[in-house]
Amino acid sequence: MTEQTESLPPVPEQPPLPALARWLLFAFALLCLALGVIGVIVPGLPSTVFVLMAAWAAARSSPRLYRWLWFHPLFGSMLRNWANGGRVSRHAKWSASVLMTLCAIILLVIDTPRWAAYSGCGFMACVLTWLWLRPEPEA
Repeated sequence: MTEQTESLPPVPEQPPLPALARWLLFAFALLCLALGVIGVIVPGLPSTVFVLMAAWAAARSSPRLYRWLWFHPLFGSMLRNWANGGRVSRHAKWSASVLMTLCAIILLVIDTPRWAAYSGCGFMACVLTWLWLRPEPEA
């Protein structure tokens, strides 16, 4: 066994999935990965959530894709931090805070119904509160 394989997180033992289920999970993993990549570029679209969902689906459908995600220079740290106690880096917290603040300002400035703008800002405030309460990885 190689050193990289040994450091993969344990995937719970599960009965083998039918081929159709594996194919659908693999397609879901690719879709989530594509949305995660877009989220790296597009402000306001989260990347971490989609990468976590892609890893979950890949772990059940494609060990090769799962290993690739786990050791990827950009996405791997997100997965390893989350697997190590749901940790979120301070950089990710600040990035999310800045982008959600920008989105809240845009919602309040453009011609959006007040109830929608306030609801959106309230949801973003709840997400940011939850995010800042997450532990950070050790330095």
